[in-house]
Amino acid sequence: MSGVPSERNKVVCLGRLYCDIIFTGLHEMPALGRERFAQDVTIAAGGGAYITAAHLAAIGRPAALLSRLGTDPLSRSLTQELEGSGIDLSFIEQSNDAGPQPTVALVRESERAFVSRRAGSSRPSTLEQALAARDVSHLHIAEFATLKDNPDVVDMARRLGLTISLDPSWDDELIRRDTNFFEICSGIDVFLPNFEEGKALTGESSAETILRSLREHFPLVALKRGEHGAMASIGSVHVAAAALSVDVVDTTGAGDAFNAGFLHSWLRTSDLQRSLAAGIEAGALSIQSAGGAPARLS
Repeated sequence: MSGVPSERNKVVCLGRLYCDIIFTGLHEMPALGRERFAQDVTIAAGGGAYITAAHLAAIGRPAALLSRLGTDPLSRSLTQELEGSGIDLSFIEQSNDAGPQPTVALVRESERAFVSRRAGSSRPSTLEQALAARDVSHLHIAEFATLKDNPDVVDMARRLGLTISLDPSWDDELIRRDTNFFEICSGIDVFLPNFEEGKALTGESSAETILRSLREHFPLVALKRGEHGAMASIGSVHVAAAALSVDVVDTTGAGDAFNAGFLHSWLRTSDLQRSLAAGIEAGALSIQSAGGAPARLS
């Protein structure tokens, strides 16, 4: 992946754009028929594509967001944050049917629960334009659901000379029950699952066997393991790195931040150990504040 001309160094991040409503400081998770109160709430732009793009921009890697944004009040409330993110927003399509797309996140210590709504199509009308942009070298797909909705995007990107990464992003219906998962993912260069996603996809129970199984389908796999760090493999090279010890506020978006750190380093150096460390550092930064984007943007 190295050797891309310097003028082609932008990463395009494809995926849905959500409005995250994050409740933190819960003493107990909600139960049916019972109300719970949180110590704090944060409202921020969310979704894997945005969070990864925001961290890439903060690191210094040019990044563009390829997504659809609604015209409803909740969607419009994200405008100020998006405009201050440093991300190229020229490929965002605004449409009445693209929102609202809220995600409510409930955070209690290491526990998390989410409820989200998807609205309209996941395919921006700007898709072909974004992939063909002269400064773009890499496409990051932030969720398998978006890839499944747009299975032609991998061939399109490869014809244009782009490398491609995918974070499957947990979706029980798709990951556990879609028997064509690996077929749809054919052509992906970098696969970026977390441990639970890897376990569901392979049926394996240890990180080593999950990584080995996934390598049968993807050239490069980086497996995120939360407090246990991360592991990665390409060819005969296998590396692991421990998590950093930091004060945890909210783990929402930590995996997407890891993706940014890992991809930025990998696209620049092709050094797996350095890239794993960069991913862990970006993830550790993310969990020290509420919301997935870098704290300076929140």
